[in-house]
Amino acid sequence: MCTRTEGVTRRDAMVAVAAAAAAFAAGSLPLGWTRAADNKTRKVLFFTKSAGFQHSVVTRKGEELAHAEKILIEMGKKNGFEVTATKDGRIFTPEKLAEFDVIAFYTTLDLREEGTDKSPPMPKNGQEVLFDFIRSGKGFVGFHCASDTFHSKGDKIDPYIRMLGGEFKTHGKQQKSKILVANGTKFPIEGLKEFEMTEEWYDLYNFNPDMHVIQVQDTKSMEEDHYKKLENYPMTWARKEGKGRVFYTSMGHREDVWQRPEFEGLVVGAMSWITGQIEVDVTPNVKQVTPEADPKQFAAGK
Repeated sequence: MCTRTEGVTRRDAMVAVAAAAAAFAAGSLPLGWTRAADNKTRKVLFFTKSAGFQHSVVTRKGEELAHAEKILIEMGKKNGFEVTATKDGRIFTPEKLAEFDVIAFYTTLDLREEGTDKSPPMPKNGQEVLFDFIRSGKGFVGFHCASDTFHSKGDKIDPYIRMLGGEFKTHGKQQKSKILVANGTKFPIEGLKEFEMTEEWYDLYNFNPDMHVIQVQDTKSMEEDHYKKLENYPMTWARKEGKGRVFYTSMGHREDVWQRPEFEGLVVGAMSWITGQIEVDVTPNVKQVTPEADPKQFAAGK
């Protein structure tokens, strides 16, 4: 439950729960969701700690929630999932995470350190707690700079990056890019189709070859030579991690992106799959749809 110390009043949290319950009771589930057998509202922990650069969409003013936190909570109210937003890394214990079905990250760098926003860090075993949570059958959603978190060192891929599926390398200026739909994907995103949008687009690498690509960055549609010299590469994907499910999109830097229907459809579709409301074929396809994206693949033991 959201508390005032996390920037949300108890009344707001109760409204979110009531709205979600009403949607389920009415039988009007969005985007092709099927009713879960236990008929429970799914609970999402939205973790927005910045150990490195703090993006404006997750910067709070006092106790007021940040822009992205407010938007995700509103999406939950409309679509049957309850969101708790926090920057406090001390929540990463098995006992405290037990009530949640999904953890969503909008984070930067090593979350076991106090870092830029001065919020309490994760415990030293925070990564392992996160991995155990996911692999037990729970879900993980990464937005934008979730790939700029727990970076690899040299040729040794960080286990978090391996779990997420890809790693932030750099980015150019904010610009319009064409986003393509990966051939053959049947992921449940409302209005899933090719579109153009202005965003801060990440150059990603260290892709995990076992992921299912959903959306592809069309580098030839971009302005800067840095991007044009790259082959098309994944920008949204899903993958399995043990018994759990992982979803990532590089979108989410700009405030207006969080309010676009393409983004909301993406998030709701992700939550529907992550929480087991629907089943989707996420057979790995990265080598088929973006074969030249990144010659550097994971090596055994790295």
